[in-house]
Amino acid sequence: MSSRTGPRGTSVSTSQRKHRSRSTPRYDLEKKPKKKDLKTTGTTSLVSIPNSIKLTMLNSGLISFADENGSISETIPDRPVELKNFPKLCEQRRKFPVLYKLEFQTAIKVETHACRHAQKKTNSHKNQNQKVTPYDYNRVVLQTVDREPDSDYINASYIDSILKPNAYIVTQGPTEETVVSFWRMIWQERAAAIVMLTKTFDFIKVMCVQYWPPSKDKDETYGEISVGIVQEEELANFHIRTFRLYKMEKDVVVEERFILQFHYTQWHSHTCPFSNALLEFRRRVRAVVGRRLATNNVTGPMVVHCNDGGGRSGVYLAIDANLELAEEEDCFDVFGYLKKLRQSRKGLIENEEQYKFVYDTLEEHVVCGVSWFPVSELSQRLKQKSQRDPVTKLNEYQKEYQQICKQTPRFTIGDCAGGHRGDNREKNRDVLVVPPDNFRPYLTSFQGNSFTDYINAVFVDGYTKPREYIVTEWPLIRTQGEFWSLVYDYECAAVVVLCVPPKNSQQYPPFWPEGRHSKKYGPVFTIDHVSHNHYTNIKTWIFRINKKIVSLTELMAGLKAPPKTVQLFQLTCWPMGHKVPSSTNSLVELMNMVERWRQRTDYGPVCVVSPDGRSRAGVYCAANACIEQVIQHGEVDVFQAVKTVRRHRPQLVENMTEYKYCYDLVLHYVLHYLNKDMNEKK
Repeated sequence: MSSRTGPRGTSVSTSQRKHRSRSTPRYDLEKKPKKKDLKTTGTTSLVSIPNSIKLTMLNSGLISFADENGSISETIPDRPVELKNFPKLCEQRRKFPVLYKLEFQTAIKVETHACRHAQKKTNSHKNQNQKVTPYDYNRVVLQTVDREPDSDYINASYIDSILKPNAYIVTQGPTEETVVSFWRMIWQERAAAIVMLTKTFDFIKVMCVQYWPPSKDKDETYGEISVGIVQEEELANFHIRTFRLYKMEKDVVVEERFILQFHYTQWHSHTCPFSNALLEFRRRVRAVVGRRLATNNVTGPMVVHCNDGGGRSGVYLAIDANLELAEEEDCFDVFGYLKKLRQSRKGLIENEEQYKFVYDTLEEHVVCGVSWFPVSELSQRLKQKSQRDPVTKLNEYQKEYQQICKQTPRFTIGDCAGGHRGDNREKNRDVLVVPPDNFRPYLTSFQGNSFTDYINAVFVDGYTKPREYIVTEWPLIRTQGEFWSLVYDYECAAVVVLCVPPKNSQQYPPFWPEGRHSKKYGPVFTIDHVSHNHYTNIKTWIFRINKKIVSLTELMAGLKAPPKTVQLFQLTCWPMGHKVPSSTNSLVELMNMVERWRQRTDYGPVCVVSPDGRSRAGVYCAANACIEQVIQHGEVDVFQAVKTVRRHRPQLVENMTEYKYCYDLVLHYVLHYLNKDMNEKK
């Protein structure tokens, strides 16, 4: 975690790929092309779709897609699809989802090969999943170990990319029994990098043993290979570790190598991650692997694994290989590469949902393009973004924000069932702003039978940590106990209040002690004033939260509730009704004060309070993430930061003014804080 005290980091110069034209041709799905036009469609043959009614019947299941006429089968792309045509192809599949099913089921019906080595009795117990094993013809063959039968076997397969043979090795996550073989393979194949797509433990199941040392302090030895952690970088969705591998003879290091592991930590089993997060992960991997291959330090394949070397590994390969193809030839071959994957290893891309995710992720790459840029280009870029397009009359800020709105997820009442329950409905200021159950904090402190686990709050990811922020609305009189339960239960390091309501406001009642006296909120929480400091435009208080045990079960078990400390920060220069604060400098200074306080504590999450739980809070979270990216990597990507904060609450950063202000905040930090700290460092 980078410190915000002292020198604030340096600007890292990074190259940017050329942004290609994204024009999209139009064609009518219901118009039957003439025979002479068949060769000009270029992406997918549409002649056999007689009309939309038949496809609607296919989607509804009224007729089988395995139709006697075979008409629908010709909608499968029979050649790579040009990038400019790809969004239209995806739009067609959103309109007729049966096409995903048709493509997937067609692609997986490929010729299978012998798995004789994987099925040997001496080897079968080395496989995590007997349905995902390597074919004999392309399995990785290890150098044999003396007096160990079948020591040449590991559940791993060589896989071609679209452009390069044996570009990848796909393997299962190491088990206690196979971890030594895993490191033997990494060493033998001179692997370019390790891409790990699973947690070690997920859904009460061990997915993969931790095959690296638990800390930097002590190396571990796996067979003949010793492994040490040189460096570890933590980001919200993935970690990057640098390992030192070495062999010793008579207590002397005879050979050493270094390898990077990219560990994606937010991809749960049987789900799909966020597309923009996976694209960012892939960008980080390629930046390192491409650089190492270019310098000829490493010539081996990239090793990719999930828990069994099946579904998630196949998804990553499909995205990576198609993006590599796009960089070279401006086209994708999603269907063709799925067939190639399934001919290379069982189970790669295991279901239609994962196959659809590949399409969605590649489409996002085409539509959004490259949104990050080096911090050194910030001022120049902002000037360009403010210039209006003479045709559309929109500037770049407006175009970006429109694109974000198009890609913002929509939640149903079912997704947000907790907030719509009868006993929770009155705890919301606005029934239209209710958190989805999958992303809301559940309260655990028992306050009585009339209380539930619900509060109108939502988790928001930061740049370096998942769920770094908890965004909530100003508490009502009836929800003040729930608010302090939230802060206590989730061990929030700080509470950030981004408004100052009118005095004696009935709509926004005070929810912390205004004087030095203790005050009770709800039946179990008492807040003690410890200290306070007031600065220009910023007020701060340190409070002690005391919790009373009232649950009979907890009392009988002898459980105690230790007091917890939190600092509350209030920004006083953002008047109610104003879209932005009157002092940008004060808001940036507030962010820095919060960060310095968190570094003195256990770095718990920040609870961000806005009047309605939607305005202001998104700006705070997105700008903070951008500043972290500036510090960590010398890059700016406001577009992706705002997309990230809107994942769980679509109303965050709810207008163009707030979106543009995120850029202004980052610029202010770079000009007035980053440069000053760099000079101090010199």
